Amino acid sequence: MAVYGGIQAHEVERWLNALTNAAYDRRCPLAKVHGGNARARTARQDLLHLAHAFRSGERSREQIADSLGRWCQHYLTEAEWYVLAGGRKPTAQPEAPSSAVKDDDALQVLYQHRVG
Repeated sequence: MAVYGGIQAHEVERWLNALTNAAYDRRCPLAKVHGGNARARTARQDLLHLAHAFRSGERSREQIADSLGRWCQHYLTEAEWYVLAGGRKPTAQPEAPSSAVKDDDALQVLYQHRVG
């Protein structure tokens, strides 16, 4: 189980922007959320719905922050969370050397979208 920190209410807009940009950046791991294109579309739709609810005032910052935290738990790996939160990614044992290189390249692109 990955360890995710809470998203604070005053950071909601920055998180929404960073996650939305990363979800639409074709070079990022979030462009094809783990599970394929259908899951990535659902993840993007969820983000856009949260952004609309926040910007239209339908839901409070605290509610959106809670929802974004759940979104992150559902769609992000632990390494992706740490990159976006501005921390160091945890060291993990790669399954195969070739997949480790590919994952590192994708995480490097994700650094451009980090919040922290």
